[in-house]
Amino acid sequence: MTELRAALRSWLDGRMALGEPELFLAGTRSDALERIRVTGSGAAGTGESELDLSRLSSEGTREDILGIGDMDALRTVAEACTRCGLHSTRTKVVFSDGSPDARVLCVGEAPGANEDRTGLPFVGRAGKLLDRLLLSVGFPRAEVFICNVLKCRPPGNRNPAPDEIEACSPFMLRQLELVRPTVIVAFGTFAAQTLLGCRDSLRHLRGRTHLYEGYPLVVTYHPAALLRNPGWTRPTWRDLQLARRIADGDRSTSSTSATPGGQPASGAEVSGDTVAPKDQLTLGGPNG
Repeated sequence: MTELRAALRSWLDGRMALGEPELFLAGTRSDALERIRVTGSGAAGTGESELDLSRLSSEGTREDILGIGDMDALRTVAEACTRCGLHSTRTKVVFSDGSPDARVLCVGEAPGANEDRTGLPFVGRAGKLLDRLLLSVGFPRAEVFICNVLKCRPPGNRNPAPDEIEACSPFMLRQLELVRPTVIVAFGTFAAQTLLGCRDSLRHLRGRTHLYEGYPLVVTYHPAALLRNPGWTRPTWRDLQLARRIADGDRSTSSTSATPGGQPASGAEVSGDTVAPKDQLTLGGPNG
């Protein structure tokens, strides 16, 4: 009985913390008590109580976020997150899309207006272009995992602020750890710099394979940039060809060493602009 009372107290405290002072339970008394015991003791799902997850959404440290047990719990914390000021202007948290068992993980910068409205990353014109680029190298969108450094839209699509990156990047880093992809593709300067812990330009970072925590990482242009500069589409496709070769097990393309902080060390580089004559790029539409 003492264990049940402790579980009930934990469960009720969690509901109160979430702003739900009233409680209605369906089913028999024994069914209700069992649900309270399992939920309140943390035995269900991730092992973290609702009260713990609520606290992490507002007060959790970087280490707390990186210690969350699974993707569902991570999403729950992210969707209630108030760790930076963007929570006050967002419509929806944009957590991820695609397969959590993907070989390829795509990381962008931050949600735009369409993403903020739908709650999905990379939608609208830039998203459609990304879909075509991925498919052109044999990566259907449903088979990759897509996320952003920031989970909430910066007002006016401005660049992410340093404090916003600091507050939100642990969610993205934990996503990487949970998916454990074969290769990571960083789209755009902010995603690349955040993962590699550097301030190098995109021009300098492209064309070679980096390592992030042991995972091969390829840097390329953001699809939104391609809409403004169509001439960058083919170099982006070549970068994705490099990611394809890595995903297929060609380890010779990922020989560039990296420092413990993720920055590439000096040494061998792998060109992302070398394409065999048989390679073809067919995207279709006005942006292809």
